Amino acid sequence: MSMGRPRFDPRQQQRGFQIRINHRIRVPEVRVIGADGAMLGVLQTHEAMRMAQEQGLDLVEVNPKAEPPVCKILDFGKYKYEEKKKTAEAKRKQTVVEIKEIKLRPKTDDHDVDFKIRAARRFLEAGHKVKVTVRFRGREITHPEKAQEQITLMVQGTEDLANLESRPMMEARTMTVLIAPKPAIMQKVAAAKAAAEKARQLAEKEGRPLPPPEPSMGSLPDVVGDDDDDDDDDDDDEDEPEAAPGAPTGEKAS
Repeated sequence: MSMGRPRFDPRQQQRGFQIRINHRIRVPEVRVIGADGAMLGVLQTHEAMRMAQEQGLDLVEVNPKAEPPVCKILDFGKYKYEEKKKTAEAKRKQTVVEIKEIKLRPKTDDHDVDFKIRAARRFLEAGHKVKVTVRFRGREITHPEKAQEQITLMVQGTEDLANLESRPMMEARTMTVLIAPKPAIMQKVAAAKAAAEKARQLAEKEGRPLPPPEPSMGSLPDVVGDDDDDDDDDDDDEDEPEAAPGAPTGEKAS
C-alpha cells in the first residue's frame, strides 16, 4: 500500500526551498510581524495567512528556530529580489586575494631578478599574495645558497609593500617563499574598489554611462617566470654526456 507523499519532502532542500512561505509553514501558530514592521503578536497560522492574503502579500518564516517561529507579512518576490541584490553588492565590494607566482632559476641574472621584483610589486599593489619559486635543475640542487640569495633579493625588494608570510622552504627540487601585502596596501585596494563602486552607483542613479571598469585584480598574469621554466624534460641535461658527432638522434657516446 502506498504511504503517500511524505509531509516534508527531503528533495525540497535540493530544489532550494529553504525559506518556508504560506502553506509550507506547518506549525499551528506563529509570531507575526506586519508588513509595516509592527509586531502583531502570536496568531494561529491560518489566521496569519489570511491576513497576508487580504493584503496581496505572503507569510514568510524569517526565524524558524524561535518558539513559536517568527513570520513576516511581505512580498516574497520582492524579498528574493532584494536579497539577491544585497548578495551581488557584497560580492562586488569584497576584495579577493589571489596568489600569484614568480618563477626563478639559480642562474637567473640580476637584470631578470630586478624585472621580477617589479612584477612582484605590481601584484602586491593590486592586493595579491606572491609566491616566489626558485627551481633547481640537474646539479643546481647542490647550490641552494644561490636560490636563498635570490629569494632574499625578492623579499628585500618588496619589504615596503609586503610581509613575509612563510619562511623559505624546500619542496622537492624547488625553494619557495610566500609574501603578502601589508594591511595598509589592502586598505588602499579596498578604498579604491569602494570609490569605483560609489561612482558606478552614482552614474547608474543619474542615468549616465557607467565609468569604465578598473582593471581587475585577476587581469594580471598568474605566473611570471623564465621562458624555459616549463621544459620538464631538460631537468638532468647537465648530467648527461653529449651525443657523438654523426651519431643517430637519441644515441649517446659510448
